[in-house]
Amino acid sequence: MTKPLLAITMGDPAGVGPEVIVKAWQEPRVHEACRPVVFGHPAMLVKAVSLVGGAQNIAELVDLDQIDDSLFGPETILCLPVGNDDLLEVPAGSPVAGPNARTGQAAYDAIVRATDEALAGAVQGIVTAPISKSALHAAGHRQYPGHTELLADRCGVDDFAMMLYLPPDEVPDCPAGLGVVHVTLHMALREVFGHLTAEAVCAKCGLADRVMREGFGLAAPRIGVCALNPHGGEEGLFGDEEIRLIAPAVAQAQSRGINATGPYPTDTLMGRARDGEFDAVVAMYHDQGHIALKLLGMHRAVNITLGLPIIRTSVAHGTAFDRAWQGTAESSGMVAALLTAAQLAFVE
Repeated sequence: MTKPLLAITMGDPAGVGPEVIVKAWQEPRVHEACRPVVFGHPAMLVKAVSLVGGAQNIAELVDLDQIDDSLFGPETILCLPVGNDDLLEVPAGSPVAGPNARTGQAAYDAIVRATDEALAGAVQGIVTAPISKSALHAAGHRQYPGHTELLADRCGVDDFAMMLYLPPDEVPDCPAGLGVVHVTLHMALREVFGHLTAEAVCAKCGLADRVMREGFGLAAPRIGVCALNPHGGEEGLFGDEEIRLIAPAVAQAQSRGINATGPYPTDTLMGRARDGEFDAVVAMYHDQGHIALKLLGMHRAVNITLGLPIIRTSVAHGTAFDRAWQGTAESSGMVAALLTAAQLAFVE
């Protein structure tokens, strides 16, 4: 079987994206699993190779039809140039003057190009390095709170979700790994309550069930659904969302053949999931899912966008401007994102 061709978007060039890409490129498992191509400015890769002491050559491509399979391997980084030369003038690392529109535009251009290539079938998936949401907005793309919403818009889908995923080697009692899907995502906490509906919770149960079945091969994934309030609301004493919204959503999901149960208090649910009782968890808001899963495996967590017609994974960390371009960035998350995308592409 031909190894999948995966597009890696560089993310914000002033952040850790170029560095973690170059470091991940040195990992033999990446090249055993896929054929990666970077979408971004090749000069940033040259600088990153020099920074980390790598020995890779940078091979610039005119288009994907130009790819020669003999070039793939740890020694050569294939790069499809995206981004204007003016971003090279932006200081690396923490943007002293605030978010930079030039790096934001470069990140946007790479995402759009890679997404379009995936939609056209030219690549089998995309793996994204972190972007700065503030830089994205500074470049004029204020309608997108982040990667997930931009990708959904470009793909023309309304039913989508972010899943944070830990591979099986990070959670040994979970044979297919452990995923956490979020009902609400990039919004202020005060806005969460207005966006929680039974329909939204049920839909995310469906997305969790689908990816664990189709992407990771489970016949009947076990989905644990988080409560929203402390102690699951204590029968309405601390809030009634569990009674009004979440329990009816779980019942609705069950009526559709989804093995969902809950709502469960989150402080105990994630421990139960780690110990193998559940294959995926549905969280009500961003930090409810992120904090718990990142405590289990911060550096190797993978972001998977569900509901897209393409495969997209990402590192689960940000641009780390304060640590960027110092040669110390952790690259295991990029390795995990590439391996997960390759696995999903093979299943597809």
